[in-house]
Amino acid sequence: MAIIHIDGKSYEVKEGKNLLETCLSLGLDVPYFCWHPALGAVGACRQCAVKSFRDEKDNKGKLIMSCMEPVKDQLRISVSDQEAARFREQVIGWLMTNHPHDCAVCDEGGSCHLQDMTVMTGHSYRNYHFSKRTYKNQYLGPFLNHEMNRCIQCYRCVRFYKDFAGGKDLDVFAAHNHVYFGRHQDGTLESVFSGNLAEVCPTGVFTDKTLKQHYTRKWDMTSAPSVCQGCSLGCNIIASERYGSLRQISNRYNGAVNGYFLCDRGRYGYEFVNSDHRIRQVAIRGLTDRTIDHNAALEYLRDKLTPGRTIGIGSPRASLESNFALQQLVGPDYFYLGMSDTEQDLATQALKILRNGPVRTPSMQEAATADAVLILGEDLLNTAPMMALSVRQAVGRQPAQEAMNTAHVLPWQDAAVREAMQDKHGPCYILNVQPTGLDEIAARTWHTGPENIARIGFAVSQLLGAPVPVITGLTAEEQQLAQEIAAGLQGSARPLIIAGYGSGSEGAMRQAANISWALQQQGKHAMLVLTLPECNTLGLEMLGGHRLESAVDAVLHGEADNLIILENDLYRRLDRQTAEQLFAHCKEVVLLDHLYNATAEKATVLLPAGTFAESDGTMVNNEGRAQRFFQVFAGSSAVQESWRWLLQLGAVTGNACLKQLTVLDDVTHALARTHAVFAGIEELAPPADFRIAGQKIPREPHRYSGRTAMLANVNVSEPKPPEDVDTALSFTMEGYRGEPPSSMIPFFWWPGWNSVQSVNKFQAEVGGSLHDGDPGLRLIAPSTGAAPYFTDVPEHFVPLSGHLLLLPLYHIFGSDELSVYTPVIAERMPAPYILLCPEDAQRYQVAESHQLQLAVNGHAYTFTVKVHPAVQQGMAGLPAGLPGVEVAGMPVLGRL
Repeated sequence: MAIIHIDGKSYEVKEGKNLLETCLSLGLDVPYFCWHPALGAVGACRQCAVKSFRDEKDNKGKLIMSCMEPVKDQLRISVSDQEAARFREQVIGWLMTNHPHDCAVCDEGGSCHLQDMTVMTGHSYRNYHFSKRTYKNQYLGPFLNHEMNRCIQCYRCVRFYKDFAGGKDLDVFAAHNHVYFGRHQDGTLESVFSGNLAEVCPTGVFTDKTLKQHYTRKWDMTSAPSVCQGCSLGCNIIASERYGSLRQISNRYNGAVNGYFLCDRGRYGYEFVNSDHRIRQVAIRGLTDRTIDHNAALEYLRDKLTPGRTIGIGSPRASLESNFALQQLVGPDYFYLGMSDTEQDLATQALKILRNGPVRTPSMQEAATADAVLILGEDLLNTAPMMALSVRQAVGRQPAQEAMNTAHVLPWQDAAVREAMQDKHGPCYILNVQPTGLDEIAARTWHTGPENIARIGFAVSQLLGAPVPVITGLTAEEQQLAQEIAAGLQGSARPLIIAGYGSGSEGAMRQAANISWALQQQGKHAMLVLTLPECNTLGLEMLGGHRLESAVDAVLHGEADNLIILENDLYRRLDRQTAEQLFAHCKEVVLLDHLYNATAEKATVLLPAGTFAESDGTMVNNEGRAQRFFQVFAGSSAVQESWRWLLQLGAVTGNACLKQLTVLDDVTHALARTHAVFAGIEELAPPADFRIAGQKIPREPHRYSGRTAMLANVNVSEPKPPEDVDTALSFTMEGYRGEPPSSMIPFFWWPGWNSVQSVNKFQAEVGGSLHDGDPGLRLIAPSTGAAPYFTDVPEHFVPLSGHLLLLPLYHIFGSDELSVYTPVIAERMPAPYILLCPEDAQRYQVAESHQLQLAVNGHAYTFTVKVHPAVQQGMAGLPAGLPGVEVAGMPVLGRL
C-alpha cells in the first residue's frame, strides 16, 4: 500500500494503480474521456490533467495526465489546482470545436458523458464561432446509428471493437486533422459485441437504433434490474420501459459476471416483449361466445385438473419460482422437466460434474484470468458469446504479462502493452465440428465430429495423468495434437477447460471434466466451464423432475389426461409426430406462456404469462449462480407472472401447499424450505417490506418528467402507477434517493454523472465489486472428495450408409426461441441450410445451393446445401432452433 496526498488530504491506496482510477475509487471527480476501466489508458484526450508536486515545499508543481501516472508512495497531487482546472476547461473547449450544438435532438442528451464532463470542467460558453468540420455518416446495420459529427476522437470505439473484442471491420481513418471512425464502406458491423459501442462511446456517435424506433428520453423511462434470458451465462441487464412498452436493454454492471459489456443478442433481442404474437387474453377453446376473464378461467379449470391425472411440464426458460409452483400444484411425482432427451442428458451430466468434481466453475471475470484455454465442441460466439469475450482476454494475458516484464510497463498502460506483445497469443486449443470465430486466436484448431473430439480429449486426460485406459485407434495427427494440448496445459498455472451443449455431446463434457480434474491433481488452479442451452437449464435440473419422454408415455398409456405446460413450446423439444400424438390424447392442455407458438395452437386453455420484463423471479446460470430479476412494468390486461397464475390455480383447487402462498417472498421461502439445494436464495434480494429511511426504491429517476400528451387521446390524466406487493421497488419516482442494495439497483445515476459512467460511484474500487458485493449466490461448491473420472473409452464414429448424423449448429441470431421475434435479430438470422463435407456432397450428387431432402423420425425435410471441408464424413450440420428447422433433439440420424 502507498500513502498519497491529494489537495492536502492523505489516503492509503494500492501502489502501482492508475492515478485516475485511484482518484475515482476515492470518490473524487476527475473528468476523462479516453480512459475506460476495462480498456486501460492511452492518454489520448488530455482531459484528466492534475497538478503534481515534488514534495510539500513545492508550490509550483507540473501538469500530469492522471490516467498515465502510476500511484507511488508519497505522491502529492492537486485536482482543484487552478492551473489544472483551466487546462481541463481548455481541453473541453478544443474538443468541442467541431462538436455540433445538437444536444436537444441527440439520443444521448441528458445521459451523455460529454455533457457531464463539460459541466464538471466549468466550460459554459464556446469560444469558437466558425465553420465546423462535417462528415458523412454510415449505415452500420440494424443495431446502431452513426453520427460522426459528434466525435471527440477519444479512440474508445476502436480500442473496444478491435483490441478488446477482436472485431475487424471498424477502424480509424485519418488525414491531418480529419479523423474518421467507421467502416471502410457502409455495411453491418460484423462483431456480435457491436452494441457495446453505444455505451463505450462518451458522446452520441454510436447510439441504440432500436431505442430510436420508439424513442424516449432516458430520464423518462422506468427501469429495473434484470437478468438476460438469451443464454445460460446470466448476464446482468437493466430493462427500461415507457407506457408498457420495453424500450431498451442496457448493461448492469456485475463485477463477477458480465462486467461492463453485453452481447448483441442480449442487448437487442428484447422486442418479443412488445411482439404482436403476445398472448394477452385468457382463451378457452370452444368458449368464444362470451368474454373469458381471469376468474372464469380459474373456475373452468377448478374441476378439470384432477389430482393424479394432471401432469405439469416445466421449462428451462421459466423462473425457479414458476417451476416450483407447478411442481407443487401437480405434485413432484407428476412434474416433468420439459427438456428434449439431448438437453436433459447434457443438463444431468453437467450437474453431476459440477457437484461431484473437485474443480470450481469460474465466473466470466475469473475465466478471463486463465493463462491457457482448451475448448471442446463449443462455438462460443454462438452458444455463450460473453464467455468468448472472456476467452479472448485470457488468451492475451500470458503474452501481455511477458510484454510487461520485458518493457517494464504496467497492466493498465494499454497502448504500451499491446505494442510490446504485438499479435502474440497464449496457448488456446479449439476442437469443434466446424470453424469458429475464435479460431484466429487459437494456437491450434481441429475440426472433427463430436465422438472424435471426445476421443482426443480422452487421450489428453490420459497424458495428463488421469487414471483412465490408454486409448487406441487415433491417427498419428490426432496423437500429436493430444500431446501438444497436454504440453500446453501442463505449462500453465490457471488452465481453463470449456465444453457444453454446442455439439450435443456428453462425451465432450466428460473429457473436459477429466482434463480439468487431472490438472487440478497436478496442483494447477484449473477451471471448468460447461455451457447449457437456456437461461435456467441448470436451475430446472437442480429442482428435479422426470424426463419429458416419460410424460409422453404416461399420456399415451392413459395414466394422465391433462397437461399444464409452463412457458414451453413442446415442438422444440419433441419431434412433430410425437408432439401431435401427445396432444391428441389429452383432454385439457393448459398453456401458460407469453407468445403464440405451435403448442399454443394445441392448447385448450391459454393463460397469458408475463415475460421477464413483467415478472419477478430467480434464475440459476451455468456456474450455479442464483440471480434475481425484477419486473420493470406490470403486465396489461390479464397478463401476470406464471407463478402467480399457478398460486391462484392452487387456491381454487385446494392445493395444501400453494393456498398458503400469495406473494413472491412466500414462494421463494417455500422453495428454499422444500429443496435444500436452494437454501439462501431468499436472501438474494431484500424482502418486499424492506425500506430505507421508510421508503421503497424507485424504478424511475428523480428527473422523470412524468406527464406527457402521448396517451391524451385515451385519457388526459396520467394512469395511476401500480402497486408492487412483491418487492421493495416502487413503480414511481418517489422513494429513497441514495444508493440501494446492489441486487436492486434499477439504474446507475449520481449527481454530476448522468451517463452510464456513473457506475464508478457504486463500486468499492473502479472495476471491482459493487459496494455491498456483486449480486448473486453460488449454490454449487466443488467436491472435496476424489475426482470421479470417466473411464469409459469414447466410441469411434462409423458412418451409416444412406444416413447422415445431423449435428446442431447454433447461431447467436436465430437459434434462441424468443429473440427471433425481434425484427432486428430476424434481419441478422441466416436462412435454413444443411452443411455437408465435399465427399458427402459428391456422394449424394448435390452442390452448393442445391436442395437436399432427408427424413428424420418419419418426417421429410428439404434444406439448401452448403459445403465445407471441415465437416466430418457421414455427418451434417443443421442450424439449431431456426424457424423452418424443426428437427428436435439433435444429434439425430437423418435418412436420405
